[in-house]
This record gives sequence, C-alpha cells and structure tokens, in this order.
Amino acid sequence: MTSTPPQLTVGFDLDMTLIDSRPGIRAAWQALSAKTGAHIDADLAITRLGPPLEEELAYWFPEEQIPAMRDLYREMYPSCAIEPTPALPGAREAVEAVQALGGRAIVVTAKNEPDARRHLDHLGIGADAVIGWLWAEGKAKALREYGAQVYVGDHVGDVRGARTAGALSVAVTTGPCAASELREAGADVVLDDLTALPQWLEAFARSRAA
Repeated sequence: MTSTPPQLTVGFDLDMTLIDSRPGIRAAWQALSAKTGAHIDADLAITRLGPPLEEELAYWFPEEQIPAMRDLYREMYPSCAIEPTPALPGAREAVEAVQALGGRAIVVTAKNEPDARRHLDHLGIGADAVIGWLWAEGKAKALREYGAQVYVGDHVGDVRGARTAGALSVAVTTGPCAASELREAGADVVLDDLTALPQWLEAFARSRAA
C-alpha cells in the first residue's frame, strides 16, 4: 500500500524573484533622499536587494537615525513604489502552475508584509499566503509552518532559508546573485528565470507521485 504524499507547497521570494522591484525601490530611495536631504545613491542601492531594509539604510544614515528613516521610507513606499514595479517574466504562471497541480503557492519575503501584499494585489498574483519580515535562515520558520517542500528565490539568503527548512532550493538568476554563487551556496536547482519553473514543477510532481 502506497502513502499519498503531503500537499505540494512551494514558497516564493518576492523581490527579484516574482517582481522586478528595482524601479519602485529606486523611486522610494529618491523620495527619501529628497525628503531628508541625505545623499543616497539609489542606483547603487538597488544592486543590493534582498537583505532587510535596515541593512541598506546603514550605508546612508547613522545608526541612531535608522529606526526613524525606516519608518519614513515605509510611510512613503506605497505612494511611489507599487505602481512602477512590474512582475518578472513567468511570475504569474509560476504561481498558477503550483496551484494547477493542486498545491499551495506561498510568498515568504523579507519585505514588510503589508507592502508585499500591495505588490501582489496590484499585479494580480494570487498567492495562497503571504508571510513578511523574514530574511535568510529566518524564512525557515514560515517554510516549516506551511510544510513547503520547495523554496524559490534569487539570493544566497534564500538558498540558506530553504536549506535550513529542509526544503529543496530552486534559485533563479534574476536577482543580484550569479548562478555560480547560488550553486556554491547550495542551491539544488538553478534556473534562468521563472518561465522555466512550470516544466520543472511538472517533473518534480511526477517524482513525488512515484
């Protein structure tokens, strides 16, 4: 007698995995610079996407100002960053491919949860759950809670999160990390982008059923 495998659950990172957040985040940094008078190289900042906001703020503000600047950035973010941010190629189709297999597609991101939901709603990406505020190994908490077998991300921090959770790490090279860097970090699968994910998922689902 064969046992039925648990429901397929696939986690996705948000920034530079599902969405090209560079235009919106560039606009948010430019708005923060204009508001505060601080020098911020927005073009440089968007090359370091992935880690929590506080890490980038530390490049531009003294430590004691970071909490206030974080709050100001997040206050301005919805009005300047949601509209210009597009979905990355294959993002909607990747989420829908999980659901077409009877699975759940969850988003686990370091971005604050309200803004993550705003991006997904604006772009019509229908994730089954959205969990924010988690970075790198911290993502394992949500991945374990939802029983995710796979986590898809673009950053070595996403690879570490998947491995910590005991999930298969699928990496895409649409973010700041090269394929070699992702493999070195321990990614099990490296894809150019999400357009290749549905075909890979079908094969993965067949292997689980077998």
